[in-house]
Amino acid sequence: MTAAAGPFQIIVQPSGRTFTVEAGEAILAAAIRQGVGMPYGCKDGACGSCKCRKLEGTVTHGPHQSKALSADEEAQGLILACCAVPRSDVVLESRQVTDESAFPVRKMPARVSSLEKVSHDVMVVKLQLPANDTLRYHAGQYIEFILRDGARRSYSMANAPHNGPGVELHIRHMPGGRFTDHVFTAMKEKEILRVEGPFGSFYLREESDKPIILLASGTGFAPIKALIEHMQSKGIARPATLYWGGRRPADLYMDAWVRERTAEMPNLRYVPVVSDALPEDNWTGRTGFVHKAVMADFPDLSGHQVYACGAPIVVDSARAEYSAQCGLPPEEFYADAFTSEADKHGG
Repeated sequence: MTAAAGPFQIIVQPSGRTFTVEAGEAILAAAIRQGVGMPYGCKDGACGSCKCRKLEGTVTHGPHQSKALSADEEAQGLILACCAVPRSDVVLESRQVTDESAFPVRKMPARVSSLEKVSHDVMVVKLQLPANDTLRYHAGQYIEFILRDGARRSYSMANAPHNGPGVELHIRHMPGGRFTDHVFTAMKEKEILRVEGPFGSFYLREESDKPIILLASGTGFAPIKALIEHMQSKGIARPATLYWGGRRPADLYMDAWVRERTAEMPNLRYVPVVSDALPEDNWTGRTGFVHKAVMADFPDLSGHQVYACGAPIVVDSARAEYSAQCGLPPEEFYADAFTSEADKHGG
């Protein structure tokens, strides 16, 4: 066995969790396989959610986007766990590793139980899972469809687990996208699909009592809806404000559902934001970029947590500007960015 062949041991500080990485395997894939709850989003070198500090050891990075890990960051000892293949034993620093956060990842068949078109380009798809095979997940996590050729499409569960046992997905039509074209033109109730999950480290950190900003754009609302359901069922009374952005009012496709929740949840406020309203929309609410509306209302975010999901431009802008201009501690920004419209929540 050569020095770089593996298997290698990974130690994650400060928790002290350890796991083994096989030859040629990326650190994150090994962590998921062994139930170690490291933070991650896309698993594809595009979002940066799995970035962590390497304290000891050497790794080789596979292809990734520079916005996820820049050359400067790599020189400072940061790695992307989804793309980093160890060349030795490695010690990492990752503060979000917990035992309870990692539910087992499972593959299972799923049957389409209902399809409801809620706007011109959003379909609510409900899936029935095997009766004897409960999918355990945190509100905010996602599953992947495994297509016949092995390609994958990722969608966040839009319902909290207690509202199961099926799962609800919000699928935006990407014209020309093989999967979403099928959803919008040919998918029928009772169709069988294969899914795998749960994935992702986007879920409510319940050990904190800080007030919460929920930031969603478009179908990024799906995991935020699951968080709201979870908060309501658990009686979590932390103040929370939902900012949901769309181009036109119709893009806020569950506006009535949110207003019903605010009537039931005294600690939940709702601020809809529309960027490109037309005169016939008769829109009288907030306008502009949704992440900027948060900054106007909360110039000081130093005591808050932010949970953001939506288009990468929204999430990346919020992450940078909330820390630089509003004092948000970077570790209190939790994001589930779809890394490209075709990869997460689309295509």
